Amino acid sequence: MATKIQPRALVRASGGPRYAVALAVDALGTGLLRPFLLLYGVMVLQLSASATGIAMTAGIVAGLVCMPAVGRWLDLGARSTVVAASMLVRVLGVALLLVTPAGQVWSFAAAALFLGIGNQAWPAAHAALVATVAHGRERDAALAGGRALRNAGLGVGALLATACLAGGTTALQALAAVTGLAYLAAAALAWSVHLRARPTATAARIDGPAPRMRTLLAANVVYVFCLNVPEIALPLVLVTQLHASPVWSAAIFVANTVLVVTLQVPVTVLLSRFSRRTALALGGVVLAASYLGFLAATSLGHGWAVPVIAAVSVIGTLGEIIYAGSSTALVTARAPAHVLGRALARFQLSTGFGLAVSPAVITALASYGPAALWGSLSAATLLSASAVATEKDQDRLSDQSWPND
Repeated sequence: MATKIQPRALVRASGGPRYAVALAVDALGTGLLRPFLLLYGVMVLQLSASATGIAMTAGIVAGLVCMPAVGRWLDLGARSTVVAASMLVRVLGVALLLVTPAGQVWSFAAAALFLGIGNQAWPAAHAALVATVAHGRERDAALAGGRALRNAGLGVGALLATACLAGGTTALQALAAVTGLAYLAAAALAWSVHLRARPTATAARIDGPAPRMRTLLAANVVYVFCLNVPEIALPLVLVTQLHASPVWSAAIFVANTVLVVTLQVPVTVLLSRFSRRTALALGGVVLAASYLGFLAATSLGHGWAVPVIAAVSVIGTLGEIIYAGSSTALVTARAPAHVLGRALARFQLSTGFGLAVSPAVITALASYGPAALWGSLSAATLLSASAVATEKDQDRLSDQSWPND
């Protein structure tokens, strides 16, 4: 039977009101700067677009290196402290941006590194905190609620930043400064929660092995491509191949954000009648179907292809919602409490790797035509969904009330 979650209970299961405010402030600040970081490097620091992009990519990849240390820190019992630290390290990144002289690419790369560390560490730390506060299907709904809240904050921040961009370089510097202040305020709020895991579940067993989850981690690298489809794949197809107005790409992105904000929690709760593993496999099937839908749409005439792609993107967003609502929840259910941090860190490594390589893979496949792009994504996602569905857990589940997950 599906779990019913009341808003007040959802906030409590997510870490409490102060933590919810911290998430909202952090997301708002991130939305102000992250979509325009490339523009900051080009317009404010007068760097070349290629140098800026390489520095940003290097920062993201280097940020993944910190994940094993974050996992062990979480397994020592830290929760709100790690969340606050992931926000504070981004304050350092913003501060470096503000003091970087024009033309200094290495200083910009250092700022991107600190921002990358914070962005990579936060998801694992947040999931560990929620897993400590809530349990069972209430925890799944709380994780979904956190994602919905974060997407809402990111969207509002991006809209505010877009409205301010007419101010040029001065506006970008002001947005960076406000972002730094938002990160600082969010870190203070998160730290004030003072949440730690119980010592009996951590320190006494810190040397125990973390679950390998090789199949799940490999499948996640493919699944996570769906997060870059609205931002990279669809604009690439719509603008460069179908010569559609960029307004279509923007509309699809906005619709994706709105659907995630409004449907993430209800869909996650609805699917609680199934095991998390089944839900994750179902998400892969829905994503693969959407990729085939995009392929079919591109074969239509120009009068129909663009609106059909926009319609199919709703199916893709539903698959993304199912994936996001079941993947982290499955990790938290599989991992024993004393190695939860390391399990989440490994999962974030696979997510970060997938996000890092997906732009290059998508653009490379797109150069060979729609069949290569959407056919390859569909086949790889179906294969991953099949592997997830058929894998047998080798590790003890931490959530014994749902043995089929």
